[in-house]
Amino acid sequence: MTQRIEKNGLQVAAELAAFIEERALPGTGVDAGTFWNGFSDLVHEMGPRNRSLLQRREEIQRQIDEWHVARAGQAHDAGAYRAFLEEIGYIEPDNGAFEIETTAVDPEIATVAGPQLVVPITNARFALNAANARWGSLYDALYGTDALGDLPPEGGYDAERGARVISWGRAFLDEAVPLAQGSWADVGAVSVEVGALVPALADPGHLAGYIGDAHAPQGVVLRRHGLHIIVDIDPSSQIGASDAAGISDIRLESALSTIMDCEDSVACVDAEDKVAAYENWLGLMTGDLAEEVEKGDKRFTRRLSDDITYSTPDGGTARLKGRSLMLVRNVGHLMTTPAVLDRDGQEVGEGLMDALVTVAVAMHDLRREGGNSACASVYVVKPKMHGSAEVAFADAVFARVERILGLPVNTVKIGIMDEERRTSVNLRECIRAAKSRVAFINTGFLDRTGDEIHTSMEAGPMLPKGEMKSTPWIEAYENRNVDIGLACGFRGRAQIGKGMWAMPDRMADMLAAKIGHPQAGANCAWVPSPTAAVLHATHYHKVDVAARQDEIVRGGSRGTLGDLLTIPLMSGRNMPADEVTREIENNAQGILGYVVRWVDQGVGCSKVPDLNDVGLMEDRATCRISSQALANWLHHGVVSKAQVMAAMKKMAQVVDRQNAGDPAYRPMAPDFDGVAFKAACDLVFDGRAQPSGYTEPVLHARRLELKAED
Repeated sequence: MTQRIEKNGLQVAAELAAFIEERALPGTGVDAGTFWNGFSDLVHEMGPRNRSLLQRREEIQRQIDEWHVARAGQAHDAGAYRAFLEEIGYIEPDNGAFEIETTAVDPEIATVAGPQLVVPITNARFALNAANARWGSLYDALYGTDALGDLPPEGGYDAERGARVISWGRAFLDEAVPLAQGSWADVGAVSVEVGALVPALADPGHLAGYIGDAHAPQGVVLRRHGLHIIVDIDPSSQIGASDAAGISDIRLESALSTIMDCEDSVACVDAEDKVAAYENWLGLMTGDLAEEVEKGDKRFTRRLSDDITYSTPDGGTARLKGRSLMLVRNVGHLMTTPAVLDRDGQEVGEGLMDALVTVAVAMHDLRREGGNSACASVYVVKPKMHGSAEVAFADAVFARVERILGLPVNTVKIGIMDEERRTSVNLRECIRAAKSRVAFINTGFLDRTGDEIHTSMEAGPMLPKGEMKSTPWIEAYENRNVDIGLACGFRGRAQIGKGMWAMPDRMADMLAAKIGHPQAGANCAWVPSPTAAVLHATHYHKVDVAARQDEIVRGGSRGTLGDLLTIPLMSGRNMPADEVTREIENNAQGILGYVVRWVDQGVGCSKVPDLNDVGLMEDRATCRISSQALANWLHHGVVSKAQVMAAMKKMAQVVDRQNAGDPAYRPMAPDFDGVAFKAACDLVFDGRAQPSGYTEPVLHARRLELKAED
């Protein structure tokens, strides 16, 4: 039983109350009485509005389901469908052009384009690695991955591979910061003389400064498109000793920003879990977070990196930030939490709790020099909102949080994740609803596809998920997100982001494909690791995103609302039996591989091997699309329950094999009666009934069941 303490009409889990009063509030200037009184008012005044918005979601979904059922067997009438969506308020009135009014936004979001990491806040080591991924070694990223087209040989340092890495790095410098004459590959010495680099740069403005002595620098700081490059010089090092100029590495400014995630990549189901998440966020905001790390026979403490001080060409000094700008992702409007009960004994909205606690914790950063935000702002990413009323509600919640905590109006900046169909359709009105605090929009293909399937569940069987990217709605979705953001004045004020590269071991493929994100006009895109951030950073030197955004604006809007509303149906297509089986097994394997770790071990984000043993980053978004895809085919008779159950059991054995080396793993076969296997089956066989197709209700319930058993 959870021990609870009464606080202003709230029944608060004892461990959460202790964290708030003993750890979170001291140093913020907010006393416990003010906090709990404000929390109670927030819950009891905003909670009913939250529940009303969720009821509105369900009512709209019911109307859409009924519309499709009434027209079963008829050809889809796009015009009638659009008119119907307007009639029920799914498509909102367009209130015309406007520009956002957000101010006090840090340059990592407002003006400089670069990679963005997303990491589970519950894992302190991951969080520290991500925060410190502001800078990364290009040489290490190239040497240790398949970025060169192959993997490094086993054993010690391979000189031939090292030469290939150096050649790639020099070619990158030639493209990003070219010399006035010749190639970086031919440089014999580097110095700064009379405020200029020797050898001379084609554009002297690319020189930001140097580290150490100008005549024999330890590093040269270069700059392109607002991003920095440090060419490290150390003739005594293994690499530098073999280099004519003594160049030992090329360090890139990489993960400009990181989303510390309290949502899709974590498994937080109770007060114990939430306190662990909030504790790590507190350590990041105070700068005190530390983690003991073991590598081989070495043991050390990892902490947040220091800033980098360097000399400017005119002899002054300047500083480069050593850490990624940190945003925090709260949960959406759907879930409640047993960590706090209201005056009626009901669980409170988890999003309301996240809003108040994460912002209160971030006040530690606002009160110190050299911390996270140079503009005294707090950045909260708000996911899974449906339409402008839900965004307006989030805006009102954060306005209330600011009043409770005594913060200036619009201290809190929010990121609107364009990952639900009703938000995509009404994106401009969603942005308008938070026009004074919005600092971020992005696309999330996986969640967006899950909602695409669920919204039109009754329309018919959907295309296999691998074919979704070639459908009209997805191209319109990606293009309209950028176009609408630019039309709303995001240039120089806010981020327009793109989604995750899901294959962390396929860096050569990422280098070939992900340059498409800056080319699309996005000034950030998600990457799965610090190493991927380094490699993706090279794209932002090659592409001038600001110039590309200007080109897009001059070219006019792309993608129509009609395209966006095109339902990705199979349209009478008959798939061969082997393809159907493959699709079932692929979805089943992904669901099981993710869910078994989520439920049994509380791991919210995993690199799950697919059927070909290729590691894919899986979180609740990938689980949502896979479960909804199977639920849709079951509902329309493309597959039978017996077929799917057979695939689930077969894939459970595959997942067991893939996890055989994990001593904490609990096999699902041969009994198939464990809580994790049941959770995976719930997501599929009860998938049509899940609110918006979300996985959280099932996962939370099953995880709590297992924790109670243990």
